[in-house]
Amino acid sequence: MVAMDLYEEIVRLRRAGTPAALCTVLLTRGSTPGKETMKMLVRGDGSTLGSVGGGCVEADVVQMAGEVIATDRAQTRTFTLNQKDIPESGLVCGGRVTILAEPVVPPVLVLFGGGHVSGAATRVAKEADLRVLVCDDRSEYANPTIHPLADACFCGSWEEAVAKVAPANHHYLVVVTRGHRDDADVLSEIARQGCSPKYLGMIGSRAKKATLDRILLDEGVDAEFLAGVHTPIGLDVGAKSSGEIGVSLVAELIRLRRLGSLADPAPKPLRSGKRHPDLV
Repeated sequence: MVAMDLYEEIVRLRRAGTPAALCTVLLTRGSTPGKETMKMLVRGDGSTLGSVGGGCVEADVVQMAGEVIATDRAQTRTFTLNQKDIPESGLVCGGRVTILAEPVVPPVLVLFGGGHVSGAATRVAKEADLRVLVCDDRSEYANPTIHPLADACFCGSWEEAVAKVAPANHHYLVVVTRGHRDDADVLSEIARQGCSPKYLGMIGSRAKKATLDRILLDEGVDAEFLAGVHTPIGLDVGAKSSGEIGVSLVAELIRLRRLGSLADPAPKPLRSGKRHPDLV
């Protein structure tokens, strides 16, 4: 019954976009309280469901799960169960347990604005296993008829839209509204409501961002917050059409998700006598 509840909880968390990691006992050696295939679900707030054996090791597993949730990348770690390695445990059996912690809730891409770019980004994002929420203050642009692949659509004021996802710790927030003033209003609300997303981007040029930065600074928005807004959005592939922008945006989010950075990865050193594949 516990196992059934655990998987039902994973489904519920995925639908809600709430981060969590599933921890599984992969391998045991010697005498261990946790047995192979035992599972524990760790939510983003540190609460748990299930068990991998209890005790101080379980506390370490919860910490590992927190790292997995933060990085969105799986980890495997082996724990030795004895007093030498964990003095406070009282364990003297000398067993070893290997735990796999893996993220089970993908990040949520929130698109503020339901136009053509959002439509293209939604289609590509679903292929990349992201959950997508499309928000707009116009019902004709925030509905499943024109965004059938979106996991949800929300129609309301920008204040309400931001409040729906705040604090957005497991989210990618992308501002693609119909105009500069709306873009500024969304950014102002994200700052005011204290959101701290994994990614915050706004469509447009650097000149547009400089203009909006001046406006928002005059309105009291923090300069450090504005410095964290990525503009232009997406990898620089010379994108022009909405479809191309959608591809470049999701590609940038994949880089962040899988490599942990928006910066270009360092090139691998060439082996002697080998030609770099990019030069062939």
